[in-house]
Amino acid sequence: MAGVLVPIAASTDRLVQTVKALNDTEVGGETLVPPWTRGHVITHVARAADSLCRLLTWARTGVETPQYASMDARAAEIESGARRPVHELVADVVASAERFDDAVRSLPDAAWSFEVRMRTGELRMPDALASTRLRELEVHHADLAVGYGFADVPPPTARLIIDDLVDAQRRREGIPPLRIEATDTGLTHELGTGGPTIRGTQADLLGCEGCCRDHSRIRRCRSGCRCADHYHSRDR
Repeated sequence: MAGVLVPIAASTDRLVQTVKALNDTEVGGETLVPPWTRGHVITHVARAADSLCRLLTWARTGVETPQYASMDARAAEIESGARRPVHELVADVVASAERFDDAVRSLPDAAWSFEVRMRTGELRMPDALASTRLRELEVHHADLAVGYGFADVPPPTARLIIDDLVDAQRRREGIPPLRIEATDTGLTHELGTGGPTIRGTQADLLGCEGCCRDHSRIRRCRSGCRCADHYHSRDR
């Protein structure tokens, strides 16, 4: 898992540079995940890093340490930090990223095979949490709607995130069948059989998968496909 800290650090740096370029008024602007503002999204990225640190603590100690105390507590943390000035948001993202990095690097060998339960109910070993962190950084960077899009995500990073998202879908019950095909990289994934096919560039598919994966809030699909309806109709 330590090897994937390199793309995570690069993703973190890109996000930090974007946030630094905002002014305090722009922090309150709209995002691709309404009603969250940019301040909500940035705060969420920082708190999500801390939540993964709690899961790594669980793996290290064997003592159950939930990702969040409750969904209400998660929402309260995000809300309380959403209206901070830019310099505080930047410092929070940087500090939480450092805590995650330290938690990964200090994990003993025995802990890498220990399963922890994410807030969604998924069981994951620590090495899979790196992909989760990478997804949080890249998808929510695009959600800020300030010029960074899925086409700006390095292709190897995009593929890693898509693979992880599809694997997560496979672990869920009752997911409708779906096939995705990247027209520029040859990437394909199939969930079940007999479902519709979504085709697009790998960047477009990353936007679709980011949309499909987040069942807590509905994000507009960037590639213009119907995947949001396909997945979210069962959750509304």
